[in-house]
Amino acid sequence: MTIFKFDGTFDGLLTSVFDSFARKETPDGLYRENDSLPLFYDSMHEVVTDEEKAGRVWTKLGKVISHGARSALVSAYLTDNPEFPWLAFKFICRAVVSETSIESDFSDPSVLAVLKECRRVRGEAHRILQFLRFQKGVDGTYFAMIEPLFDILPMTLNHFKDRFADQRFIIYDRLRNYGYFYDTQELKRIKLDSDMQYMATGKLSDEQLDSDERLFQELWRAYFKSTAIMERLNPRKQRQDMPVRYWKYLTEMNGKL
Repeated sequence: MTIFKFDGTFDGLLTSVFDSFARKETPDGLYRENDSLPLFYDSMHEVVTDEEKAGRVWTKLGKVISHGARSALVSAYLTDNPEFPWLAFKFICRAVVSETSIESDFSDPSVLAVLKECRRVRGEAHRILQFLRFQKGVDGTYFAMIEPLFDILPMTLNHFKDRFADQRFIIYDRLRNYGYFYDTQELKRIKLDSDMQYMATGKLSDEQLDSDERLFQELWRAYFKSTAIMERLNPRKQRQDMPVRYWKYLTEMNGKL
């Protein structure tokens, strides 16, 4: 039994594929650095991520599957499914040797996995576009905290950059402890002080809020309440469309869980 071990990055995955063909060796499993290894195996190859090798595999993929399929693979790789790297490895290996595109072969578990995980990741990114709420700071910078299931913040940035092109804003992923600051010219990756109050609550303090922000929040809550049709309230449907895990950062839900 032969296994490959890699650093868990997408480039590392592509390098693993390159090494498999270069060594003429098909592993029986692919494991990330922090994964639990099987109790028994004959040999282990430690993959050293190489951008040139990864680039060659990526270029080859572009010749055998569509742009949409490559994009889906990249999105799917953000999943939290621990089994996906191995499925992605098998998907790429089969794709680069197949005489025809495999992307519509839904009898292949690896193809189905790419499709399924892509939908999960992109669905989460879409919900962030729906449920992200900005607060205006005293200096005019808009601030929003998120806790997505997957590392999808980079996937959403162009939307907010295009929509708020003339406004400074910060969007911060609390779970992964990084965010981006847009200064109306470019996006910059940042890391905030974990001891600050807003890191725990996701909300700016009264001293940090713009003088009119509290009023706008109250107006938004009043609008939300006034448009609700009490006779048609369906809490189960509401939780299905607006999962409870988003509520604490939603102005209209007033932090209620």
